[in-house]
Amino acid sequence: LKHTNHIPSLLELRGEVYIDFDDFTKLNRRQIEKKEKVFSNPRNLAAGSLRQLDPNIVLRRPLKIFCYGLGSCKGWDFKTQAQLLQTLPNWGIPVNKEIKSGVGVEFLIDYYEKGERLRDRLPYDIDGVVFKVNSYFDQKKLGERSKSPRWAIAGKLRAQQATTTVENIIISVGRTGALTPVAKLTPVVVGGVTVSNATLHNQDEIDKKDIRVGDTVLIQRAGDVIPEVVKVVKEKRKSGSKKYIIPNECPVCNAGAFRHKGEAVVRCINSSCASQVKGRIEHFVSKSCMDIDGFGPQLIEQLVDQKLIMNISDIYSINKDQLSALDRMAEKSAENIYNSIKKRKTVPLWRFIHGLGIKNVGENTSKILANHFQLLDSLMIANEQELIAVNEIGEITAKMIILFFSSDNNKQIIKKCIESGLEFTLPVPQKQLLLNQSFVFTGTLTQFSRSEAKKLVESYGGKCTSSISAKVSYLVVGNNPGSKLAKAQSLQISILTEKDFQDLIKSQ
Repeated sequence: LKHTNHIPSLLELRGEVYIDFDDFTKLNRRQIEKKEKVFSNPRNLAAGSLRQLDPNIVLRRPLKIFCYGLGSCKGWDFKTQAQLLQTLPNWGIPVNKEIKSGVGVEFLIDYYEKGERLRDRLPYDIDGVVFKVNSYFDQKKLGERSKSPRWAIAGKLRAQQATTTVENIIISVGRTGALTPVAKLTPVVVGGVTVSNATLHNQDEIDKKDIRVGDTVLIQRAGDVIPEVVKVVKEKRKSGSKKYIIPNECPVCNAGAFRHKGEAVVRCINSSCASQVKGRIEHFVSKSCMDIDGFGPQLIEQLVDQKLIMNISDIYSINKDQLSALDRMAEKSAENIYNSIKKRKTVPLWRFIHGLGIKNVGENTSKILANHFQLLDSLMIANEQELIAVNEIGEITAKMIILFFSSDNNKQIIKKCIESGLEFTLPVPQKQLLLNQSFVFTGTLTQFSRSEAKKLVESYGGKCTSSISAKVSYLVVGNNPGSKLAKAQSLQISILTEKDFQDLIKSQ
């Protein structure tokens, strides 16, 4: 290493892991020689490798990294992004060689266009360029949104496109009964990935692009990920082709399908439709809901097709013998799944609420409802006024919750879950010192992150919200606060600095 006599005592860096094309080709050759599966593309392989739990597998993958971001640093004062990226190679740390500094809109446009030209000549995949404010002082001054910085923006390159044929249009039925048209395509490689399906979304989208079976179409992967039909090459359309109309009956259960006024989707009206049942159960057991390990789509397919389960409550009445009797199900696997179900009979209340699949009620809303009502029974009998009084619950969501719990069938399913031994837990606050108090955080926080602050408030019985209203108890202000500060002052809400907030916690 160069300059080893003067390096930081602590250096935390952020970067992007990748696999270059040559290493990817060599790895796949070895896979073929060993008669093992061939990997589809380097980007997916790099991402999948990082998710591996076995470090020995990761060690055998040809992973590389480009470092670009600074975390903690002691013993060195970087003033700019450029200074960091010029210094890191001196310490043996890899940095992308295509990085440039410049000023003005013309520079940005030129660099973006250079990225387009370079894309096919680079030895690794890229899907865009990133523009960043150079000065760390200015970066801090600009601050961050909840999910992205204000001092950086991605310039996505034009999606790579290819031409193929629509062999058929089939209908997929989801857990809400939505009939989604999917184009079955003659397989074609787009951006290193073989594409054979593309969602057509709804009837309006099909009509707008006039997509028909047999058409030659131009496709791309939106954001280099999701396959989509860009347009039909109408000069190549065969004579006699017909417009495609989504059927007015469900292809799975043959029940009627109806498009409600104001909605873009056509829905199957039969809540007992096998596809809806499978979708609801898949959602219920997923990691963000009940998190029942081993309960995957193939198992759900068999259980529903054999009518062993028809709703979420039936999961808790399955026995080991029924599981063992399924195709390709070893006795040990059956026992593991049975134990997974048993193990998840005591769960946080929010997981069960989320798992019910109430329209407009996602993970965050489920947590808000669980923390506010504390008991499932209290939520089930809540009226519209009581629901709207809860922070972040609006009129539409309140109506969806009431509609769900007004169904006798839904109430019966919940009752059967409880009778099967399902129990719910609530987070126990360390102290109740922030009970019935709500907080909003604004500006750039330097003493803790937003997520850390939220966890701290919730651990003491308080609540966090994202918007200012008369219901808010405190606004905690970091550097460069936005318009929330003025609004809080006009509503006479208590304003705290980060130190004030920490002192409030410590004083109790």
